Amino acid sequence: MRIVSYMVFAATILYAVGFVSNLVVPKSIDSGTGEQAWWIDLALVTLFAMQHSVMARQGFKRWWTRIVPESLERSTYVLFASLALILLFWQWQPMLGVIWSVESVPLAMMLQGLALAGWILSGAASVLIDHASLFGLTEAKDVPFRTPGLYKYVRHPIYSGSLIAFWVTPRMTAGHLLFAASMTAYIFIGMFFEERDLVRRFGASYERYKKAVPMIVPGFKIKAWLRNPNRA
Repeated sequence: MRIVSYMVFAATILYAVGFVSNLVVPKSIDSGTGEQAWWIDLALVTLFAMQHSVMARQGFKRWWTRIVPESLERSTYVLFASLALILLFWQWQPMLGVIWSVESVPLAMMLQGLALAGWILSGAASVLIDHASLFGLTEAKDVPFRTPGLYKYVRHPIYSGSLIAFWVTPRMTAGHLLFAASMTAYIFIGMFFEERDLVRRFGASYERYKKAVPMIVPGFKIKAWLRNPNRA
Protein backbone atom coordinates (compact mmCIF):
# COMPACT_ATOMS: atom_id res chain seq x y z
CA MET A 1 0.00 0.00 0.00
CA ARG A 2 2.72 2.47 0.97
CA ILE A 3 4.75 1.85 -2.17
CA VAL A 4 1.69 2.16 -4.43
CA SER A 5 0.65 5.37 -2.69
CA TYR A 6 4.12 6.85 -3.04
CA MET A 7 4.40 5.87 -6.71
CA VAL A 8 1.06 7.58 -7.43
CA PHE A 9 2.27 10.64 -5.50
CA ALA A 10 5.60 10.78 -7.35
CA ALA A 11 3.92 10.49 -10.76
CA THR A 12 1.38 13.16 -9.77
CA ILE A 13 4.07 15.63 -8.68
CA LEU A 14 6.05 15.08 -11.87
CA TYR A 15 2.88 15.74 -13.85
CA ALA A 16 2.20 18.83 -11.73
CA VAL A 17 5.55 20.30 -12.77
CA GLY A 18 4.59 19.94 -16.42
CA PHE A 19 1.00 21.02 -15.81
CA VAL A 20 1.86 24.33 -14.13
CA SER A 21 4.84 25.06 -16.40
CA ASN A 22 3.14 24.05 -19.68
CA LEU A 23 5.89 21.54 -20.38
CA VAL A 24 5.73 18.07 -21.98
CA VAL A 25 2.45 16.78 -20.46
CA PRO A 26 -0.56 16.15 -22.75
CA LYS A 27 -2.80 18.52 -20.78
CA SER A 28 -1.40 21.58 -19.01
CA ILE A 29 -2.86 24.59 -17.26
CA ASP A 30 -3.31 26.39 -20.60
CA SER A 31 -4.25 23.43 -22.82
CA GLY A 32 -7.52 23.71 -24.69
CA THR A 33 -9.70 26.34 -26.28
CA GLY A 34 -10.63 28.31 -23.18
CA GLU A 35 -14.06 27.59 -21.74
CA GLN A 36 -13.88 30.40 -19.17
CA ALA A 37 -15.38 28.04 -16.55
CA TRP A 38 -13.63 29.69 -13.60
CA TRP A 39 -16.08 28.22 -11.11
CA ILE A 40 -15.11 24.67 -12.10
CA ASP A 41 -11.42 25.47 -11.63
CA LEU A 42 -12.06 27.14 -8.29
CA ALA A 43 -14.14 24.16 -7.13
CA LEU A 44 -11.31 21.78 -8.09
CA VAL A 45 -8.75 23.78 -6.10
CA THR A 46 -11.16 24.02 -3.16
CA LEU A 47 -11.71 20.26 -3.20
CA PHE A 48 -7.95 19.66 -3.11
CA ALA A 49 -7.48 22.24 -0.34
CA MET A 50 -10.25 20.76 1.81
CA GLN A 51 -8.92 17.23 1.46
CA HIS A 52 -5.34 18.33 2.06
CA SER A 53 -6.18 20.36 5.15
CA VAL A 54 -8.97 18.35 6.78
CA MET A 55 -7.17 14.99 6.56
CA ALA A 56 -4.06 16.58 8.13
CA ARG A 57 -5.86 17.66 11.32
CA GLN A 58 -5.40 15.64 14.48
CA GLY A 59 -9.13 15.21 15.07
CA PHE A 60 -9.63 13.67 11.64
CA LYS A 61 -6.60 11.43 12.12
CA ARG A 62 -8.02 10.05 15.35
CA TRP A 63 -11.31 9.24 13.56
CA TRP A 64 -9.61 7.93 10.41
CA THR A 65 -7.36 5.49 12.31
CA ARG A 66 -10.48 3.75 13.57
CA ILE A 67 -11.03 2.71 9.95
CA VAL A 68 -7.49 2.21 8.63
CA PRO A 69 -4.41 0.99 10.53
CA GLU A 70 -2.47 3.84 12.13
CA SER A 71 0.63 2.73 10.22
CA LEU A 72 -1.20 3.48 6.93
CA GLU A 73 -2.73 6.82 7.94
CA ARG A 74 -0.07 8.94 6.24
CA SER A 75 0.06 6.89 3.04
CA THR A 76 -3.74 7.04 2.63
CA TYR A 77 -3.57 10.81 3.17
CA VAL A 78 -0.94 11.11 0.44
CA LEU A 79 -2.94 8.86 -1.88
CA PHE A 80 -6.14 10.91 -1.51
CA ALA A 81 -4.18 14.14 -2.03
CA SER A 82 -2.71 12.71 -5.23
CA LEU A 83 -6.14 11.64 -6.46
CA ALA A 84 -7.52 15.14 -5.77
CA LEU A 85 -4.69 16.62 -7.85
CA ILE A 86 -5.24 14.11 -10.64
CA LEU A 87 -8.91 15.14 -10.77
CA LEU A 88 -7.82 18.78 -10.93
CA PHE A 89 -5.46 18.10 -13.85
CA TRP A 90 -8.12 16.09 -15.69
CA GLN A 91 -11.02 18.50 -15.31
CA TRP A 92 -9.17 21.85 -15.36
CA GLN A 93 -10.77 24.36 -17.74
CA PRO A 94 -8.29 26.73 -19.43
CA MET A 95 -8.79 30.49 -19.28
CA LEU A 96 -6.51 31.90 -21.95
CA GLY A 97 -6.72 35.66 -21.45
CA VAL A 98 -3.10 36.84 -21.18
CA ILE A 99 -2.12 38.83 -18.08
CA TRP A 100 1.53 39.11 -19.09
CA SER A 101 3.80 37.52 -21.67
CA VAL A 102 7.59 37.83 -21.79
CA GLU A 103 8.79 38.16 -25.36
CA SER A 104 12.53 38.05 -24.64
CA VAL A 105 13.67 34.45 -25.14
CA PRO A 106 16.58 34.63 -22.64
CA LEU A 107 14.34 36.19 -19.98
CA ALA A 108 11.56 33.68 -20.65
CA MET A 109 14.05 30.81 -20.26
CA MET A 110 15.36 32.34 -17.04
CA LEU A 111 11.84 32.58 -15.60
CA GLN A 112 11.07 29.01 -16.65
CA GLY A 113 14.27 27.86 -14.97
CA LEU A 114 13.40 29.76 -11.79
CA ALA A 115 9.98 28.11 -11.70
CA LEU A 116 11.60 24.68 -11.99
CA ALA A 117 14.02 25.70 -9.23
CA GLY A 118 10.98 26.30 -7.03
CA TRP A 119 9.92 22.68 -7.49
CA ILE A 120 13.46 21.53 -6.68
CA LEU A 121 13.49 23.70 -3.55
CA SER A 122 10.26 22.09 -2.34
CA GLY A 123 11.63 18.61 -2.92
CA ALA A 124 14.93 19.40 -1.20
CA ALA A 125 13.09 20.85 1.80
CA SER A 126 11.04 17.66 2.14
CA VAL A 127 14.20 15.54 2.18
CA LEU A 128 15.59 17.61 5.07
CA ILE A 129 12.67 16.66 7.33
CA ASP A 130 12.36 12.97 6.40
CA HIS A 131 10.84 12.77 2.93
CA ALA A 132 9.91 9.09 3.27
CA SER A 133 7.66 9.46 6.31
CA LEU A 134 6.29 12.83 5.17
CA PHE A 135 4.89 11.21 2.03
CA GLY A 136 3.83 7.92 3.56
CA LEU A 137 6.60 5.64 2.33
CA THR A 138 7.58 4.78 5.90
CA GLU A 139 5.79 5.10 9.20
CA ALA A 140 6.09 8.50 10.86
CA LYS A 141 8.57 8.73 13.74
CA ASP A 142 8.17 10.74 16.92
CA VAL A 143 11.25 12.94 16.52
CA PRO A 144 12.36 15.98 18.54
CA PHE A 145 11.95 19.46 17.13
CA ARG A 146 14.81 20.44 14.79
CA THR A 147 15.51 22.99 12.05
CA PRO A 148 17.86 21.50 9.45
CA GLY A 149 19.29 23.46 6.53
CA LEU A 150 16.68 25.62 4.82
CA TYR A 151 14.50 25.56 7.94
CA LYS A 152 16.98 27.87 9.65
CA TYR A 153 15.96 30.63 7.20
CA VAL A 154 12.22 30.06 6.67
CA ARG A 155 9.71 27.99 8.60
CA HIS A 156 8.03 26.55 5.48
CA PRO A 157 10.55 26.16 2.63
CA ILE A 158 8.33 23.56 0.93
CA TYR A 159 5.67 26.22 0.53
CA SER A 160 8.26 28.85 -0.43
CA GLY A 161 9.32 26.65 -3.34
CA SER A 162 5.70 25.97 -4.29
CA LEU A 163 4.89 29.68 -4.44
CA ILE A 164 7.88 30.29 -6.72
CA ALA A 165 6.75 27.43 -8.95
CA PHE A 166 3.16 28.72 -9.12
CA TRP A 167 3.87 32.42 -9.74
CA VAL A 168 7.06 32.60 -11.79
CA THR A 169 6.19 32.09 -15.43
CA PRO A 170 7.03 33.78 -18.73
CA ARG A 171 3.34 33.73 -19.68
CA MET A 172 0.60 34.31 -17.14
CA THR A 173 -2.91 33.54 -18.34
CA ALA A 174 -6.16 34.15 -16.47
CA GLY A 175 -6.37 30.44 -15.67
CA HIS A 176 -2.82 30.30 -14.39
CA LEU A 177 -3.50 33.41 -12.27
CA LEU A 178 -6.62 31.80 -10.79
CA PHE A 179 -4.64 28.66 -9.97
CA ALA A 180 -1.71 30.55 -8.43
CA ALA A 181 -3.91 32.91 -6.41
CA SER A 182 -6.24 30.22 -5.06
CA MET A 183 -3.36 27.88 -4.19
CA THR A 184 -1.57 30.75 -2.46
CA ALA A 185 -4.68 31.49 -0.40
CA TYR A 186 -4.88 27.81 0.54
CA ILE A 187 -1.19 27.67 1.49
CA PHE A 188 -1.49 30.58 3.92
CA ILE A 189 -4.71 29.22 5.44
CA GLY A 190 -3.13 25.78 5.69
CA MET A 191 -0.02 27.18 7.36
CA PHE A 192 -2.17 28.76 10.07
CA PHE A 193 -3.65 25.38 11.03
CA GLU A 194 -0.34 23.56 10.56
CA GLU A 195 1.50 25.94 12.87
CA ARG A 196 -1.26 25.63 15.47
CA ASP A 197 -0.71 21.86 15.44
CA LEU A 198 3.07 22.32 15.66
CA VAL A 199 2.73 24.60 18.68
CA ARG A 200 0.59 21.96 20.38
CA ARG A 201 3.16 19.29 19.55
CA PHE A 202 6.41 21.13 20.33
CA GLY A 203 5.24 23.86 22.69
CA ALA A 204 7.71 26.60 23.64
CA SER A 205 10.35 25.33 21.20
CA TYR A 206 8.13 26.08 18.23
CA GLU A 207 6.94 29.38 19.72
CA ARG A 208 10.57 30.56 19.94
CA TYR A 209 11.15 29.34 16.38
CA LYS A 210 8.14 31.35 15.14
CA LYS A 211 9.51 34.51 16.72
CA ALA A 212 13.03 34.02 15.33
CA VAL A 213 12.46 32.71 11.79
CA PRO A 214 10.29 34.17 8.97
CA MET A 215 7.40 32.13 7.60
CA ILE A 216 8.04 32.15 3.84
CA VAL A 217 10.58 34.77 2.73
CA PRO A 218 14.06 34.85 4.33
CA GLY A 219 14.56 38.04 6.32
CA PHE A 220 10.90 39.09 6.03
CA LYS A 221 8.53 38.80 8.98
CA ILE A 222 4.91 39.62 8.18
CA LYS A 223 3.97 40.83 11.68
CA ALA A 224 6.99 43.13 11.87
CA TRP A 225 6.19 44.52 8.42
CA LEU A 226 2.58 45.18 9.37
CA ARG A 227 3.75 47.14 12.39
CA ASN A 228 6.24 49.20 10.36
CA PRO A 229 6.17 48.59 6.55
CA ASN A 230 8.80 51.27 5.93
CA ARG A 231 11.43 49.09 7.62
CA ALA A 232 10.86 46.04 5.36
